[in-house]
Amino acid sequence: MKKNQPLPVNSGSGLSNRKPGRLVVLCLVFLVFLVCAALPADARAADAGISFQSLKAQLISDKAAGLPEGRINDIYSNSGVFFDIKGVSSYFRHQESKLNYDQFLSATSIRKAADYMRRNHAALLKAEMDYGVDKEVITAILLVETRLGAYVGNRPVLSILSTMAALADKKIRDRFWEKIPEKNRVTRAEYEKKAAQKAKWAYRELVAFLTYVEKEGMAPRAINDINGSYAGAMGLAQFMPSNILILAKDGNNDGSINLFHHEDAISSIANYLRHYGWEPGISREAAGKVVYHYNHSSYYVDTVLKIAEKLKTS
Repeated sequence: MKKNQPLPVNSGSGLSNRKPGRLVVLCLVFLVFLVCAALPADARAADAGISFQSLKAQLISDKAAGLPEGRINDIYSNSGVFFDIKGVSSYFRHQESKLNYDQFLSATSIRKAADYMRRNHAALLKAEMDYGVDKEVITAILLVETRLGAYVGNRPVLSILSTMAALADKKIRDRFWEKIPEKNRVTRAEYEKKAAQKAKWAYRELVAFLTYVEKEGMAPRAINDINGSYAGAMGLAQFMPSNILILAKDGNNDGSINLFHHEDAISSIANYLRHYGWEPGISREAAGKVVYHYNHSSYYVDTVLKIAEKLKTS
């Protein structure tokens, strides 16, 4: 038989009667994986009965938002954008436990906060001088919000806000309801009411987020890498995008606002508190009212002020 000549089908080799080998099967599986990974986010979401098409159309037609159509298409064609069912469904399930704020008052937590103040002394002192906000209060907020930057959240901000905003579409809202785990799920009536409210709020925050990343000139891939809380708060300071646009500051003077940088986060918190009425020598009662704007929880406010008091005497 000549070299390179294919074997006859009935050559007696038995190849024609064998089942595909493991290597062939693995190759087929890998090929399917590559095809699925190459699909844009909308296509993969559509397989689950959900699509960002209506949201994209809204963003493109929204003249007030002023976002270029090409830019929106580029952002949403990236495979990293997805419907964050796991993150957003948290809004529609009864929560059985609340954050234990007392953990931030432990000796270990206070020691870590004091160490943080020493490491970031220059940035904290500058913020205190520029905005009149006590460095201990800034540090206390960073401790409670993100454990001084150790945990900034793991939900992609773009996907979280896009998913919530897309719930304005009834078809998507119906499909999303089916995907929320039934355990601890709110009633359908509660879901409809809350989904409508969250969709409007999230759309405003999404526009603010897209405006922010547009100003910063971020590439679509970099945008997808921005993680935050399941509410869309981001950075060490856990600012919502709308607050970034009006209250965030470039603390390290590098021409960019990046709340994952300590200097920027520190200055931004200080500016936020000053905006809501903080001033040097402020009373504890008045300070509490200002901090309340950061988080509408009296437990949160009391914890932040107690941490600050401990840091002043540590």
